[in-house]
Amino acid sequence: MRHIPGAWSRAARGAGLLAPDGTAVATIFAEMSALAVSTGAINLGQGFPDEDGPAVVLETAREAIAAGANQYPPGRGIPDLRAAIAEHQERFYGMVLDPEREVLVTAGATEALAATLLALIDGPEDEVVVFEPYYDAYAACVALAGARLVAVPLRRPDFQPDLDDLRRAVGPRTRLILVNDPHNPTGAVFAPEVLDEVVRLAERHDAVIVTDEVYEHLVFDGAHTPIAAREDARSRTLTISSGGKTFSATGWKIGWVSGPADLVDAVLAVKQWLTYVNGGPFQPAIAVGLRLGDEFFRDMAAAMRAKHDLLGAGLRTAGFDVIPPRGGYFTVADSSRVCDRLGVADADALCRILPERAGVAAIPLTAFVTAEHRAEYATLVRFAACKRVDVIEEASGRLAALAG
Repeated sequence: MRHIPGAWSRAARGAGLLAPDGTAVATIFAEMSALAVSTGAINLGQGFPDEDGPAVVLETAREAIAAGANQYPPGRGIPDLRAAIAEHQERFYGMVLDPEREVLVTAGATEALAATLLALIDGPEDEVVVFEPYYDAYAACVALAGARLVAVPLRRPDFQPDLDDLRRAVGPRTRLILVNDPHNPTGAVFAPEVLDEVVRLAERHDAVIVTDEVYEHLVFDGAHTPIAAREDARSRTLTISSGGKTFSATGWKIGWVSGPADLVDAVLAVKQWLTYVNGGPFQPAIAVGLRLGDEFFRDMAAAMRAKHDLLGAGLRTAGFDVIPPRGGYFTVADSSRVCDRLGVADADALCRILPERAGVAAIPLTAFVTAEHRAEYATLVRFAACKRVDVIEEASGRLAALAG
């Protein structure tokens, strides 16, 4: 008889990750990707670029491989990458970090998140507050750590939380407040008053703030400001980011976590038993990327914004009501009118017929929410804009047929 560890299986069932019989629940991403392949549809469901990043970054990786940097790197990451991360935080945000004690390189941001939760969660009484919709790995990692996920819904039209909802969610059992800013999947950038309240509540309830900032260089208006850059938050904040989104190298899985040395040490104590280390020849390449000139970061954000504008125009032509993103890879659109025209109930049903009907795959936003709040997002669809311009143009043309 198959045995699944009790704590994990109970938490995973509660998060919708396991069926009642203990079998794994197939993700919507796997389902939509399979549909895209079988129908020849353009896959705007998964958030990975289809063009490479800066040539100098790629060449540095090739040179590192040729030079023999193919064995285990140091457990905390190679010194030059840790130094580059510290330099980056000071250059862009005025934050001074000790690269020896306050920076840890990880196998992407998701491992940083998993190791952080496993390190800081004490038991099933602990709660992790997240903003909903949320990156799907959050529920899985919270379940793995054996804690309880508490979701604060983001409200249209700008996907900001109601501060009273946030205050009700954070309490004496809150161990972590997880802030994804810029936000996946909505493309929101949190207002200063939201971040103010996060910091105030964390202080009041002695919670740790964990920030997921992988889209930090893809803010379209103004500049990203990390919570950890605030003097009143630094001592209780762990900042997670990665090079995958910034340098179009998602397959390299080079991420990092930075913050107070005692918290980083706790994460390292877990991380060393997960992947141990990773990406030896890619680490010097990401270090080079982090030191690129300001124009690279400006141009990258401008190019992504232009892709969102192009995709948004195509979606409007097809009958979607677009919610313009303020950052990140994704555009969210309300499909109510399209669903009515095609005679389907909601975005979930629409996304299952879009590959066949329009030759485009996308993801319903209900894939990123708890059952409690599912109805609030039932008509919303997430489309990935991190594709070549010609691919977005072709997808827009295919979607336009829906308006016929």
